[in-house]
Amino acid sequence: MGRIVGLIRGDGIGPEVTDATTRVIDALGLGIEWDPLPAGARSVDKYDDVLPQRTIDAIKDYKIALKGPVTTPIGMGFKSVNVQLRQRLNLFAAIRPVRNMPGIKTRYDDVDIVVVRENTEGLYSGIENEITEGVVTSLKVVTAKASLRIARAGFAYCRRRKRHKLTVFHKANIMKLSDGLFLDCVRRIHKEEAQDIEYEEMIIDNGCMQLVKDPTRFDVLLLENLYGDVISDLCAGFVGGLGVVPGANIGEDCAVFEAVHGSAPDIAGKNIANPLALIMSGAMMLRHMGEVDAARHLRKCYDQVLENGDPGELTGDLGGTASTDAFADAIIKRI
Repeated sequence: MGRIVGLIRGDGIGPEVTDATTRVIDALGLGIEWDPLPAGARSVDKYDDVLPQRTIDAIKDYKIALKGPVTTPIGMGFKSVNVQLRQRLNLFAAIRPVRNMPGIKTRYDDVDIVVVRENTEGLYSGIENEITEGVVTSLKVVTAKASLRIARAGFAYCRRRKRHKLTVFHKANIMKLSDGLFLDCVRRIHKEEAQDIEYEEMIIDNGCMQLVKDPTRFDVLLLENLYGDVISDLCAGFVGGLGVVPGANIGEDCAVFEAVHGSAPDIAGKNIANPLALIMSGAMMLRHMGEVDAARHLRKCYDQVLENGDPGELTGDLGGTASTDAFADAIIKRI
């Protein structure tokens, strides 16, 4: 028996892209055993919860999971599955690599950026109050503990993946206490632990302009929660969108790798969704598990399909006619 990995198949196109992804990973012969876990809108009828405790317990036990896109029902009082996963498993670092993919033409060339986002606090702490009718406050929470932790993770990623520069985006010129604390913590880790990594700071509005002018000048970006959410999607637009970028949520004890696009209910069940984003996340997962050679081989194989695949091997969004399953088969053939 190989290692057990929790599998959240998700909603909408989730089951189709996760099934395609597990078939591709199984073809590598690593002996991974998948344990399907309930989460999302589909789990409400059976468990009356979008994220049952048994799913949290299993991921804590296995230490790792692969997650397809999930839907949180609107107007039913359920908190976002993604937010719950990050908070309940303390997945404090969101990692989003963004690079130009072979065969996918965009307005920008040579983009190779990694967005590292603090994942547990900031405005996404969800502390909101209605002071009086028509007046609402939302509390931005920034702690030294979380800021030091994500700064250390960002510099460690640079060193581990041989990245040369880390840029922190902030708004400390206006939010002098909250963003000021975040910035001070990043500076401290750089000074004490990471002087071998080139470091720069940029006010986020200027940073957005510089990204659009020339994204190739950036290497690793480090941001607090809300900024990281926005900038990671902006960067995905440089290379073709959320369908061609992977995502990971990393904690001290657990890690969840996911497709960052939506569940696309309008095309669910049609076997036409592109599973590439989740397959790429699967490659990140394999690297995290120590299966570095397998991860590199998988990346090489899907790059080959994108660059040299015929129309019958590429899904419609990539200019081809392939089904979800046929795209996965094209990768498996090259494996």
